Amino acid sequence: MGYIGSIDQGTTGTRFMIFDEAGVPVGNAYAKHEQIYPRSGWVEHDPTEIWERTKEVVLRGIEDAGIEASELEAIGVTNQRETAVVWDEGGKPVYNAVVWQDRRTTERVEELVSEGRTEEIRQKTGLEPNSYFSATKLEWLLENEVTESDVMAGTVDSWLVYSLTGGEAHVTDVTNASRTMLFDVHELRWDDGLLDEFGVPRSVLPDVEPSSGAVYGYTRADGFLGTEVPVAGALGDQQAALFGQACFEAGDAKNTYGTGSFFLTNTGEKAVESENGLLTTVAFQRAGEDPRYALEGSVFMTGGVIEWLDEVGMIDGVESCEDVARRVDSSDGVYFVPAFTGLGAPYWDERASGTIVGMSRDTRNEHIVRAALESIAYQTRDVVEAMEEDAGVEIDALRVDGGAVQNDLICELQADIVGADIVRPVVDETTALGAAYAAGLTVGYWETLEELCENRAVEGVFENDDSETGSDYEKWKRAIDRARGWE
Repeated sequence: MGYIGSIDQGTTGTRFMIFDEAGVPVGNAYAKHEQIYPRSGWVEHDPTEIWERTKEVVLRGIEDAGIEASELEAIGVTNQRETAVVWDEGGKPVYNAVVWQDRRTTERVEELVSEGRTEEIRQKTGLEPNSYFSATKLEWLLENEVTESDVMAGTVDSWLVYSLTGGEAHVTDVTNASRTMLFDVHELRWDDGLLDEFGVPRSVLPDVEPSSGAVYGYTRADGFLGTEVPVAGALGDQQAALFGQACFEAGDAKNTYGTGSFFLTNTGEKAVESENGLLTTVAFQRAGEDPRYALEGSVFMTGGVIEWLDEVGMIDGVESCEDVARRVDSSDGVYFVPAFTGLGAPYWDERASGTIVGMSRDTRNEHIVRAALESIAYQTRDVVEAMEEDAGVEIDALRVDGGAVQNDLICELQADIVGADIVRPVVDETTALGAAYAAGLTVGYWETLEELCENRAVEGVFENDDSETGSDYEKWKRAIDRARGWE
């Protein structure tokens, strides 16, 4: 039957994976791209470099699988969400991509809040006004870097699909559109009022398509692959992980740990409005069907804190993190709030700062490293408590994925601090798997969602030991208070 390819374009790099009918990876390649920090609080990527790395990993992934490009039945795309790109008619970016972590438009967001626009934005888009989302990034790009009228704009999925199809397709899917703060998640259309507010012409934006069930275009026979392959599925990375974890029913939940962590609970055909600082977002849509929605808790810095520990020399490579943290039995009263780019759900504080509290003369490197790992679990608990309140469910088991969950200690801490069993899948790259599923369903490689559920396999379960963590969690909340409103 051939194979399905999946491009997973993330914050720090791009991966290409090839899957067979059982959802098993048969080819895999990865390449990092440069992180650009022009000023404090600014984060950028070079879209041209991202496209070059994408071509590189696609070709290496095909080689790794030992197949021909013509054996790909379809390619799916998943991507870092919210990151904004603007390019001209010739396909040349007008400026670097402004990354989801970027905070250059914080004052613009504060202006919206002071004008009383929060509720309007929340009701239409399901989002909290925040520079995390694409709207103010696109506004900044169009105001400061665009000197011509004929440009195209979008999130990274749009840029990749455009590039893959040789400029023939300017599209996005409903999940990525729902992260822009320009899209009405109830009407499933760009909102004219918000477009006017942010000065984004409808003409520069992509057409919005279902996540699965529509072929967006084809790779060019004279392009880098040398053959025509349908580009046939797209999902924002967190929704792709939800899809890859087979969370198709209302109440199914997963948490993905990448640079940040993102907890999504499927709420079915109902767009549940949060009362506790969570986001209402589109989970996925299949062509001809109503969309499925999710509640999301977006945490900006989880796996990224491990990278920071490595960068400052507290650990010798990210692989050593668990070993260092296990040298002590506890963090000895140290709490680490990794608010390097502000705080996301449920706090939404763009002016929070990274903070370490509770240190004493006896504090050692190992205590800080362990506190950093505990911070991942505490931030997850913040979101779980909000999720249980909003969705009216009790989460006693949590499906997890992403690079950080290969760290057993992180999973153990999650189970104890969150108070839920942590379920780790065999295929932990569920983001790529979800995009592959979306593409494969489109071209008939898989026929039903039930087939995908049968593919799901569990590698291990980390059980909650019912340990008492109440007082520790209260101290975590005090540490959060210290970090908030700093900048």
